[in-house]
Amino acid sequence: MIYFDNKQFDTEIKYDVYLLKKYLTEHYDEDTAIALLKNNSSDIDKLAEALGEIDVEFFCLYFMSDTFVPKGVNDDGSYPEDHTPNVARTLSRGHYELWDIANEIFIEDKRDKAAIIEPRGYAKTTIFDMAVSVYLHCYKKSLFTLLGAKTDTDATQFLDSIKKVFNENKKIIKNFGKLIDIKATKVNGERYTVNANEVEFTNGTYIRTVGSGTSVRGANWGGIRPTVFIGDDFQDEKNILTDAAREKQYSKWTKEVEEVGDKAVYRNGKKIKAATKIIAIGTVLHIDCLMSKLARNNDYYTVLRRAIILEPGQTVEDIFEYGETIEGEYKPGLWLQCHDIYFDEKLNEDERKEKARQFYEDHKEEMQFETWWPEKWDCFNDLAIKYWENRAAFMSELMNDASSIGEKWFKSVATRAKEEIENHTFTKTMLSIDPASTTNKKSDFTAMAVGSKATNDFTYIRDLLMKKLGYEQYCKKAVEILERNLDVTHINIERNTFQGADVVRIKELITESPILKGKKYEWINEMQKKNKDEKISTVVDPMNNGQIIICSDCEDSKEAVKQILEFQGQLYTPHDDMIDCISELENKIKTIKVTTTVKILDRKNFGL
Repeated sequence: MIYFDNKQFDTEIKYDVYLLKKYLTEHYDEDTAIALLKNNSSDIDKLAEALGEIDVEFFCLYFMSDTFVPKGVNDDGSYPEDHTPNVARTLSRGHYELWDIANEIFIEDKRDKAAIIEPRGYAKTTIFDMAVSVYLHCYKKSLFTLLGAKTDTDATQFLDSIKKVFNENKKIIKNFGKLIDIKATKVNGERYTVNANEVEFTNGTYIRTVGSGTSVRGANWGGIRPTVFIGDDFQDEKNILTDAAREKQYSKWTKEVEEVGDKAVYRNGKKIKAATKIIAIGTVLHIDCLMSKLARNNDYYTVLRRAIILEPGQTVEDIFEYGETIEGEYKPGLWLQCHDIYFDEKLNEDERKEKARQFYEDHKEEMQFETWWPEKWDCFNDLAIKYWENRAAFMSELMNDASSIGEKWFKSVATRAKEEIENHTFTKTMLSIDPASTTNKKSDFTAMAVGSKATNDFTYIRDLLMKKLGYEQYCKKAVEILERNLDVTHINIERNTFQGADVVRIKELITESPILKGKKYEWINEMQKKNKDEKISTVVDPMNNGQIIICSDCEDSKEAVKQILEFQGQLYTPHDDMIDCISELENKIKTIKVTTTVKILDRKNFGL
């Protein structure tokens, strides 16, 4: 059974005829469509081939229906005779809009440059990389296509999907011939080149792949320069970490990619050759990443879509964090109530998710919001949970919004009284220290935190210190914290400041302490080389969701929480000591292996 346009077709031929009539009518009129179908009834594929040349959308739906059109078993459960069931989803209107843009670029020659910015998982590669490339080479619309990706491996994977279509799609092979044929020879007797990075098609066209780290200067094939360049996810995380890296990637694009092909050729005021088409496909990773800059470049036609369709003036926060005050009493919105269930520390992880999911199902009609691909994105599992668990990634990858850079990262910090915290059962405990070397006005604070993982998998900061301390003061304070927290088993101290000298001194002071003397600890004293913002970003969502809870009774608790709430990224924040210390603790404590003592029971006690 084939599902299209809210109709069902039990055979491929019925679907093909319906599709042909629909698109012929759109291009001409219904009478012409019927006449053409009658005149070509003996071989409608040839009619489809002609129509496909002037309509990318029709080409994809007709010749690549296995990829884009849902197909299943017959209503009686039997297996269809002329088509194979697949797992394709019904396309959204956004996908059809992408094919409209492809028509404007490659058929109507209205545009030379485009930036296609879509949410992660929106099938943008399938729609505008794989399918468009197949179209271009079936009809020889591009003599030399250069496919770019962030790595060589990604680029070759894109090419593999294209080769698969040409090698396995029976409709394409029947109508356009065997365009990939490693046994065929060219006029000069040479074999066609077919390997992981390039394909010479038997119709005289060519595709090559390239990673973003490889230069494309002077790229040509037999004297032909690229006629189409498609850069699909041409940027990587490493390309956005610094201003210099971001500028380098954009400069490479403007100086190399945009100059890789030819300009349009005009004769007597008439265009006789189109310019090389430059297409960038991707997702926003940073406010100044390659895709963001191309979106602001007026030379590019830009499509920027977000997973959630927002109303004018509406934000994602309006959906997930909505609350209202009724008769002086604040009432959280349904999504906020659902969030609180999902992160309820009194429930175990499975119970939290199940109860939150049930709450969503009970209020689904009221909680539903509009998305660009309802066939794929479930509001609870695919969007709400991703927002709660990793807001930064959600805003970037699904909402294509990096505008929050420079804003405060932490919206809330959960605190509890020490008495309440100590009622939990803890599985492992660590002291983490981020020392500072000076004590002047602009100096960093020395930050210490004792954190424990509880049986509910939450992290509790049971003790902390945040002060400007001299070297000897700092070492003594570390010992005092250990004397107050005898269940600490691991001590993590950043090595960058004192190069391990502080570890030696603290160990000496431990041997002098009547409480700690003879106690053994596991010491972690490593240089911190990881990007600080990247490290702190790993605790943003656990902190905002109340999965990291700070004791409110410590002397420095109030100032520590205030410092955390002020954090906006290291470029915009004067002090990040406590959140850096906690992020280091949270990442390290996960690696601690808990050893359980096994007690051997006497068989005699069981009467054996």
